[in-house]
Amino acid sequence: MVIAGAALSRTPAVRNRLDWRIDLALTQLRFKLDPVGALPTPQTSGLPLPPPQVNTTSISPTPPATASVAAPGLTQAPLPTATPTLEPTPTFPPLPAKAILTPPPMRAGDAQDWNNCGPATLALNLRFYGWGGDQYTISDVIKPIRADRNVNVEDMTAYVNEEAAPLRALFRVGGSLEQVKRLLANGFPVMIEVGFVLPADAQGITGPSDDRWTGHYLFVTGYDDDRQLFIVQDVYEGGNHVVTYQDADKRWQAFNRVYILIYQPEREAELQSLLASDWDARSNRQNALKQAQAETRTEPRNAFAWFNLGTNLVYFERYAEAAEAYNQARQIGLPQRMLRYQFGPFLAYFHAGMFEELNTIADYALEVTPNSEEGLLWKGWALYRQGLSQEALQSFQKALEARPGYGDASYAIQFVLEN
Repeated sequence: MVIAGAALSRTPAVRNRLDWRIDLALTQLRFKLDPVGALPTPQTSGLPLPPPQVNTTSISPTPPATASVAAPGLTQAPLPTATPTLEPTPTFPPLPAKAILTPPPMRAGDAQDWNNCGPATLALNLRFYGWGGDQYTISDVIKPIRADRNVNVEDMTAYVNEEAAPLRALFRVGGSLEQVKRLLANGFPVMIEVGFVLPADAQGITGPSDDRWTGHYLFVTGYDDDRQLFIVQDVYEGGNHVVTYQDADKRWQAFNRVYILIYQPEREAELQSLLASDWDARSNRQNALKQAQAETRTEPRNAFAWFNLGTNLVYFERYAEAAEAYNQARQIGLPQRMLRYQFGPFLAYFHAGMFEELNTIADYALEVTPNSEEGLLWKGWALYRQGLSQEALQSFQKALEARPGYGDASYAIQFVLEN
């Protein structure tokens, strides 16, 4: 019986069911023995930083020589040599007071599997357009290891564009409630990433020191101005869940107000018109940078505003400014799992030559999420910059094990072996 049980436990289907439970049990034990505290404050912070001026004609200063190693880790659109001219804000017709799209019915198997809210929500979005798969169709491709705790918007839009033709997908940042309503009123549902506080008894909560904050995706299918709320399909809370405008925007801000749009190719021109200057990825980032800059002025104690400022500066390779913005966010205080989902600070500190800070946040990210491929990748770069090539190589290899096919880890391994 023991031998049979051991053999059975090695089969892929059974291992898939067992691995996450073992991982969860080990995580809870580790946190009980050594509770995780708050994200460390920066060692190099100064006085409160005034928001930088939004510069539409220059990109970033050249990173210092000590940070010249190329290290991919955040997908960015190529920066053109010339700055595009930003068009005036278009005038749109008034929106109806209510718009509710018909979502796909929530089936029994649509509730998110463990760590699978991204693929589960994306599956609902795709099924709105008649797609026939489910969350596992997607996760088998972009998250084959069940214990992987994060799927980002780049992975999901790439999945649609590569695996769900003829449908197309894009993501943009710096969204607004008005923009979401306009898209809904014109028949485009919107997928957004938001912060979410888990119940105290939820799976994955590690104890009293756990702030219970996590990332989550919502599929927005309607709005109602009279009641000031959105109708969302939530793979954790259920179908036709309601979220107030105020709560939605507050939670959305934590993720730079990122949103995913799936569309049919014959409606591309219509969507381009609705997005206006946000259709162009670089112009969209300029708009998001302005939004974050304004919010650091009106809410100087809002850590998410500063974090978003840093993230949008990273896009334009303004790493030193981004690092200072991230320092401000850390001084104010960020959720424990923030670096599970967003990786701009790693890039900023690396390219700004702030390797002690990089090492500090990489260690913390791995304390919270030991199998984070991004944490392992950037811990490797921190080790490499300390002259510890073999240790760096081991960290890169662990990143590749955590996410097979991880291109940034493969690049890092090759770089170390050749240098």
